[in-house]
Formats: sequence, structure tokens, C-alpha cells
Amino acid sequence: MAKTEKLVLGVDLGGTNIKIGIVSQEGKILTKNDVKTEAHLGPKTVIKNIEKGINEILKNKKIKLSGIGIGAPGIVSTKKGIVQNPPNLPGWDEIPLGAILKKKFGVKVNVENDANAAAIGELIFGAGKKYSSFVMVTLGTGVGGGIIYNRKLYRGEIGGAGEIGHISINPNGPRCNCGSTGCIEAYAGNHYLKEFVKKDLKNHPSSKIWELVNNDLEKVSPRMIQMAAELGDVYAKEIILDLGVNLGIAFSSLSNVLDISTFIIGGGVAGFGKPLFTSIKTTMISRVLTPLKNRINIVPAKLKNEAGILGASSLVFYNT
Repeated sequence: MAKTEKLVLGVDLGGTNIKIGIVSQEGKILTKNDVKTEAHLGPKTVIKNIEKGINEILKNKKIKLSGIGIGAPGIVSTKKGIVQNPPNLPGWDEIPLGAILKKKFGVKVNVENDANAAAIGELIFGAGKKYSSFVMVTLGTGVGGGIIYNRKLYRGEIGGAGEIGHISINPNGPRCNCGSTGCIEAYAGNHYLKEFVKKDLKNHPSSKIWELVNNDLEKVSPRMIQMAAELGDVYAKEIILDLGVNLGIAFSSLSNVLDISTFIIGGGVAGFGKPLFTSIKTTMISRVLTPLKNRINIVPAKLKNEAGILGASSLVFYNT
């Protein structure tokens, strides 16, 4: 490692765990740890846990940090490092997280929405390196996203751009946690997907999913659906196909509006892999405007399990 190489601390602030890592400018995680968020105890406790995790990872290490990057849920005012109303973090109405940590550790702190951080991470370190414009989509508990246009993150007026999960594809569809109906998140979010399959599986008694979950519906998960599909289960394959169609409908609208044809897909539900990606692409080609049809490109995210830490650390390199 060169003496002049910049080292950054990446902090992935989640509702259950806070993941922290020291990252080189080549995108290599040199060391990492995690601490419990304890979100239910409020922002003061969560911030103390962030500080505790940072102190632990820096303990006895003689390194000079170039900065700290934080990926946080909710709307983030990047200029002031303020996190506003993040889901799963009660009491966080408007917390100046960046200023608090800058005062504590004496280095610059860049705070960004976690999905936006994932998009920047793919731009700097991952699958987005070779694209000037793309939409990053994270398929996890919810459906998040970040929009990269001409190698710049598009944040919108208040930093809330990229809420892809709340594109409605059916005005009469299921109610979403955001208060609207028929949002793509209400079809593709991990929780919604599991609940749908748990209810619908009774109509498919021969599905291999039953065997994989030992007849316990509480064990239904995207991984179980994927395993069943790989075993040739027709119902599991239909779930993945239908999911791709729903996502493709939402992405088609985005593509038509933004004139962006590359979509980088990450998150746990993206583990469905090629069958899901093929379904998304086929749907999009059938729905986008003619000039876009030959350009549609669905790409798996590269950062995978390290996306949170690498995405957070990339904020410092991106804003340097």
C-alpha cells in the first residue's frame, strides 16, 4: 500500500446493525466490524454506538483518515449532513449526524442516503465504472434507488430523488407503507413478497417450497423461492417471472422519463439472478419507447455484501 494512499472510514447505518470498515482508495476493505444499532433506544444511543464502533476499529491503529462516509436511511441533507425521518430509526426527526461526528473525530464527514451511497459505490468501485448514466436499484426489505446521470448523482430538490420503490404500477394494487397503493415496493419488497407467497402457497400444494420450508410458512424467504426454482418448481419460477414483469413496468417508466437505459440491480432479492434479470429486460423492451429498445441493459451489482461499507466510503472519494 502506497504511503500517499487515502484511507476512509465507511459506515453503513442500518436499523439492526451498524457496519464499519476502513477502505482504501482502490475499494479494498482493510478491516471491518459491526455493532448493534439499538434503534429503539433513540438517536443518542445510536450515535453513541456509531462512535463506539469507530473507536473500536481505530483502536491501536496509527492511520490518518481522509474522512468518514455514512450511508443512512431516510432523506439526507448532504450539505449539512442532516438525516431526516429515516424508517426503522424512531425519534430521528432531524439529526445533524455529520456535524456530530465531525466534532467527535476531527475529520470531514459525508452523509448520504444509503441507496444513493450504493449508487455512488457502484460508480466508483463497482459495475457502474464503465457507464456515464445508470439507475441503481436495491431490492431488499424495500426497493431503493439512486440515479447517476453523466457520472453525477441526481439528488432532486431536497435530496429525496431515486425513490424507485414508490412508483405506482397499479392504482388499485396493495397498500404500501408510504400510504399510496400499488407501489412497486408493495410487490417486490422482501416483506411484501414473503407475505404474498405465504398466503398464495396454499393454492399450490405441489410446490417444492413446501418441502424446503418443512411445511412452516414462517420460513418462506426469497432464498427458499430461489432454491425451489432451481429445482424446477413451476410456481417458484412464476413468482420470479411475475416479479420481473412488475419491476420491468416500473423501470420502463423511469427509462422513458430519464432517457437512461442501464439498470444496475443489487440487494438480497436480486439473488434470483438471470431469470429475474431476463424477465425485467424482456418486459422493458416491450414497453419502452422505440429508440430505447435496443439499449436496455440490466446489470447485476458488483459490490454485493460489501455494498454498504464500500458505498459509504465512496462518498468521501466522490466528494474529494
